[in-house]
Amino acid sequence: VQLQASGGGLVQPGGSLRLSCAASGSIAYINDMAWYRQAPGNQRELVALITRRGNTSYADSVKGRFTISRDDARNTNYLQMNSLKPEDTAVYTCYAYAMPLGSSWFHYWGQGTLVTVSS
Repeated sequence: VQLQASGGGLVQPGGSLRLSCAASGSIAYINDMAWYRQAPGNQRELVALITRRGNTSYADSVKGRFTISRDDARNTNYLQMNSLKPEDTAVYTCYAYAMPLGSSWFHYWGQGTLVTVSS
């Protein structure tokens, strides 16, 4: 299973971006999907998570501004980020807890995508 993240870039404060994370490979099942971020000098933090059932949870710092969703037909999740702030600047990494065909459950990580919020 591979995770491919996309959608990062430079945006002005108050702007929006949408990140996508597509899972590929011989996938039997994907349970939780999530986004983490890490800014220079900071620890990695969980930004948003969505379960298979569609239950979501968010870091307090992004509640009301970010929305995570998923399309299981495409094995893809999305992170809609609105009202972006300079402190949202970080490398965002997607995560999935998945079961490949004929295998067991594993934690998977995509490559990071840089989000820069600056005027």
